[in-house]
Amino acid sequence: METKRIYVDHAATTPMRREVLDAMIPYFTENFGNASTVYQEGRTAKKAVSEARDAVAKAIGANTDEIFFTGSGTEADNWAIRGVAYANKAKGNHIITSAVEHHAVLHTCQALEKEGFRVTYLPVDEFGMISPEDVKNAICDETILVTIMTANNEIGTIMPIEEIGKITREKGVVFHTDAVQAMGMMEIDVEKMGVDLLSMTGHKFYGPKGSGALYIRKGVKVKPFITGGAQEKNKRAGTENVASIVGLAKAISLATAERCEKVPALEKMRDKFIDRVLEEIPYTRLNGHRTKRLAGNANISFEFIEGESLLLMLDMQGISASSGSACTSGSLDPSHVLLAIGLKHEVAHGSLRVSFGESNTMDDVDRIVDSLKNIVSRLREMSPLYEAVKNK
Repeated sequence: METKRIYVDHAATTPMRREVLDAMIPYFTENFGNASTVYQEGRTAKKAVSEARDAVAKAIGANTDEIFFTGSGTEADNWAIRGVAYANKAKGNHIITSAVEHHAVLHTCQALEKEGFRVTYLPVDEFGMISPEDVKNAICDETILVTIMTANNEIGTIMPIEEIGKITREKGVVFHTDAVQAMGMMEIDVEKMGVDLLSMTGHKFYGPKGSGALYIRKGVKVKPFITGGAQEKNKRAGTENVASIVGLAKAISLATAERCEKVPALEKMRDKFIDRVLEEIPYTRLNGHRTKRLAGNANISFEFIEGESLLLMLDMQGISASSGSACTSGSLDPSHVLLAIGLKHEVAHGSLRVSFGESNTMDDVDRIVDSLKNIVSRLREMSPLYEAVKNK
């Protein structure tokens, strides 16, 4: 009998829920109209987009006219950062971010530096946490934007967004947060958080890939990101992907309604996994904050082994996990996040990210840990560094 595969890379992407797919299908078939047209098929599509906008706004405590649909979380991040930068460059050219942001943020900031903008990349502590005081001290007269993620995609650390939001409000600086990993895992309330812009994407909470949204607080100046049409109130041109928009809205409604019921189960799996690994496998360390972390996330470094070998051997045993961000899985460089929290290159290379989801069970946790014990032992037997330490 074939052993069931275990998928624990939900931080990379989640399977789409059947309810989400069912909501989407009519907009691929009979309700195929272009939402920008005036006849019946167009009106049906436009109504679906409008209702989806209502649902997304409700899920994050925003007003309906503050929600703008995008093609991904990466696009939403790019639009937020570039849009604010270009709209406010007469006021100043300074942007503040952290050293552990997703590359959708970091690479956008780096591109803006080539255009004459000045960017401060704030360090984080050993747990990957940003200091609100550092944000406050970095703000100057030329600062036009602060962009700090809600929770880290690799190590799961949850940032002190509310504290940073109070500081940016006091200073009159626009505040953007990449909430891609946080949606569905924790309460998201834009008023309580004090954010002016917030990015999300559907495929992280059991919705479709190719769907995203950007919250833009009313009154915040943001330049359009894509031109060529009047869609999204003249801010984001392009025929609306109605089916994906409907799917995003259905997924976020389900995730919000079920969060309090499902998150505790993820926390129990996460904690059991962390406890067993740290107790039963020597020379391991947890990356990220022990308690202020996403419910499903566990990121652990295994000394004296190489992460790619670990992943391949887990895959051979029917376990799908990750070494970090899905967007950099093809890179041979160690994670910028792990380097930022102080790990040496060789330790950062031996890291594993496990992100649990709705389909996982406690039995999965035990099977993963038991597999890891065997794999790590085998890989370390091939390491001269481990042999030297073992024989001391």
